[in-house]
Amino acid sequence: MGFGTEIAEAGLSVRYTSTSALVNELAEAEAGRRLSSVIARYSTVDLLCLDEFGYLNLDKKGAKPMFQIFTEREECKATAVATNSPFAEWDKTFGDPRLCAAIADRITFPCTLIQSGTESYRFHVTEAERRD
Repeated sequence: MGFGTEIAEAGLSVRYTSTSALVNELAEAEAGRRLSSVIARYSTVDLLCLDEFGYLNLDKKGAKPMFQIFTEREECKATAVATNSPFAEWDKTFGDPRLCAAIADRITFPCTLIQSGTESYRFHVTEAERRD
């Protein structure tokens, strides 16, 4: 998510993390009774970049704190989500169709969808380096 670098260089705050790292951090915060402060910290970042969204199947316990973050950020802070999973498959990730619909609703209102295709950037770079 190169635009995150540009936004940071413009003086805004950016937090980049994988979805699995965020879920783990939220679970640890909940176990340590610090969940509210961690959610508050994520809600103040100007741009939250979540990578690998949809790769992990989350139970309700893992999905609900993420929902809280999206709710706190809704319409006031930007969130970028990188995923290879189409919206139709997100219900598998979140396990609860209603929770999935609510998360998709918060992420996509209002939003700009950028589809970069199905080719892997990493694979493309590796192949180019092999030819050199």
